[in-house]
Amino acid sequence: MSPTQGTGRADRAHSAGRTVVDIAAAVANGSLSAVAVLEENLAAIAARESEVHAFNLVTADRARERATQIDADVQAGKKVGRLAGVTIALKDNMCTRGVETTCSSKILAGWKPPYDATVVRRLADEGAVFVGKTNLDEFAMGSSTENSAFGPTRNPLDTSRVPGGSSGGSAAAVAAGFATASLGSDTGGSIRQPAALCGLVGVKPTYGMVSRQGLVAFGSSLDQIGPFTTTVADAALMMEVIAGHDPLDSTSLPQPAPMLTGELSKGVQGMRIGRITDMPEGSSPDVLAQLEAAFDALRAAGATVVDVQMPSMLYGLTAYYLVAPAEASSNLARFDGVRYGLRVDAKDLNSMYGATRAAGFGDEVKRRIMLGTYALSAGYYDAYYGKALKVRRLIADDFAQAYTKCDAILTPTSPTVAFKFGDKTSNPLAMYLCDVFTIPTNLAGHAAMSVPFGTGEAGLPVGVQILAPALGEAPMFRVAAELERAQ
Repeated sequence: MSPTQGTGRADRAHSAGRTVVDIAAAVANGSLSAVAVLEENLAAIAARESEVHAFNLVTADRARERATQIDADVQAGKKVGRLAGVTIALKDNMCTRGVETTCSSKILAGWKPPYDATVVRRLADEGAVFVGKTNLDEFAMGSSTENSAFGPTRNPLDTSRVPGGSSGGSAAAVAAGFATASLGSDTGGSIRQPAALCGLVGVKPTYGMVSRQGLVAFGSSLDQIGPFTTTVADAALMMEVIAGHDPLDSTSLPQPAPMLTGELSKGVQGMRIGRITDMPEGSSPDVLAQLEAAFDALRAAGATVVDVQMPSMLYGLTAYYLVAPAEASSNLARFDGVRYGLRVDAKDLNSMYGATRAAGFGDEVKRRIMLGTYALSAGYYDAYYGKALKVRRLIADDFAQAYTKCDAILTPTSPTVAFKFGDKTSNPLAMYLCDVFTIPTNLAGHAAMSVPFGTGEAGLPVGVQILAPALGEAPMFRVAAELERAQ
């Protein structure tokens, strides 16, 4: 067994210990300083970041200035926000004004946006302290954070294993105690899967609930930003801060952020929890055992478990790997050596485009751009992309039918616990299968989250996924809170 493997390390990693809710309350009332919180995190970063590589950039000086200002505001009796002094790590595909934002790609190395993403501004307005930009699979394309141009991130619970992806750096930062919470983005499971592998709570909100303004786009009809935290209550508070209408995002829902913290104590008495009877196969026995234990816990708390069918779920992976690459091939066309980042000089403009993109993009990004461009090309659009959109509609219809029978659905988040480095890199299909349970929700635009529930192989955490209909965050968080209490 690795010396950093198992639940003991998880306990120590989180022993920096205070939650988002605790820190915000203590800093606001003056019993804890924001500077002390930050220095504790920076000490953890100094001790283990070289081993874990959660960050592309640690913004220690900016963070110290920010924490000092928050403490001064508290001393002066000024109003501080709901996240006063809470340290947060940001996935490095979210624009931060004047701070390098690379998407873990050579093509954006050195690029500093002239504005903040909406979620960054909302967190800052509530008193958050940003500790750095986290590593990810390049342009959020991957399930292990092995595709970063700046090297892989390791799972703090066992550094021989992956933290999941694409938001692996954001998950690792919280699991290692480098930050109290973090933000990731989820296009096909990129928050929920690393949350499961690192023993965290991870939320993928309803599409349009959280603004995408300032998020570097991968799949525009799929991407959503959400939090990583160590508790369900922390995730609820983070959602209340980052969600809500944004006129700068044309896909933003015209409604306020949901109030979720009040839902956590309501329990699940009388709720109907769906069990998918035709669920895709391939999950390991330890993961399935924890899923059954989760159903048992909800039954014991007064919920009813009902069988539901999702026949189109089997085709979600196929549809996703046509829809997402098609959108990526369009979105990434803007990175051409003219406006952003890397530029490789050549004899003419077209040669410069080709040379820049060949040098700037990694293998997985090139693979998906080519796949998406092919699917959208004349003669193949109807055969591939058009059919994928029809499958997407069928998945949404199946979910709609299932939710007439239940309030939420439970599945595994990941088919296995965290796997070893290199286990799946030579077989892209095996890597893609890591997201078989998470992808359908993105295609439907619904809400989903992963909560840690027990352990599996080698004492590593297992994540249970809670699925809910669009705008179903309130019942979803009720179920999550009950599962947390059951452990």
